[in-house]
Amino acid sequence: MPAEKQSIPLTQGPDSVHWPETHYVFVEKTGPFPVNAPLAWQQAHQLIPALAEHNTITGYFSLYKIGPQIYRAGVAVAAPPVNLPAGMAYEKFAGGNYARFVLTGSYANLGPASGMAQKLVVEKRIPLRDDYNIENYVNDPRVTPEDQLITEIMFPTV
Repeated sequence: MPAEKQSIPLTQGPDSVHWPETHYVFVEKTGPFPVNAPLAWQQAHQLIPALAEHNTITGYFSLYKIGPQIYRAGVAVAAPPVNLPAGMAYEKFAGGNYARFVLTGSYANLGPASGMAQKLVVEKRIPLRDDYNIENYVNDPRVTPEDQLITEIMFPTV
């Protein structure tokens, strides 16, 4: 009997959500995501303490575009940032309507889950607009057990 593939706990949805306009501070990398996403987060985590000295962080999320392979690791802040650390950029992200899938569990599943979600978007013929996809990290991995981590994987809809 063949070994069963471990299933990825991803909702088959999606549900429709609206992402609000957000003050976003980030580190941007271009190129293959498996290499650049971890590098972007490593750099962001090194700079976030300096950012937090003068700004209120309200959430962690990444923005990415698949075609040009742009990946942004960053945080939402309560207002336009002051004393922005060197190596970080700021943008007022417009937000908008998104098709949301939810992954429960380890961040190690993000790559395969994102691929599954992309496939579902194509299969369900969800019309997309040209904007960034979002990975929103709902809870804090420093205090949340790995199997209870929640990540929203969102695609910009028309």
